[in-house]
This record gives sequence, C-alpha cells and structure tokens, in this order.
Amino acid sequence: MKRRTRKFIGTIAILAFGIFYALLVMAFAHSRVPEWPSAAQLAFYIVFGMGWILPILPLIRWMEKRGAGEE
Repeated sequence: MKRRTRKFIGTIAILAFGIFYALLVMAFAHSRVPEWPSAAQLAFYIVFGMGWILPILPLIRWMEKRGAGEE
C-alpha cells in the first residue's frame, strides 16, 4: 500500500477516533466530574486531554512507514 493511501486511511481513522473519544469523555465529564474536587477535575482533564495520543501513536507510525518500492 502506498504511503499516500495509508495517510488518507489514517487521517479518516484519527478523525473518527477523535470524535468518538471526545464524545465519550465529554459524556463522562458532564455526568460525574462536576461533583469532584477542583484538583481531581484538573487531573481528569489533563489525563484525558492528553490520553488520546497514546492510542493514536501506532496508527501514525503505520501511516509514516515506507512501502515497498518507495524512496
């Protein structure tokens, strides 16, 4: 598979994952987090705000991988 095709597929997957992840976290945050102390809320938003990066890293590596015959 050419890199251009992998980047297209990966971009669509990242967008879909981002939308799903954001909706899931927002639903949880809206229902539970307002009751928590301020420090716990801050920790939640830091962890889950950065939490989408780790699941996406393998996909980004796959997108950037050189295919057979590419320079």
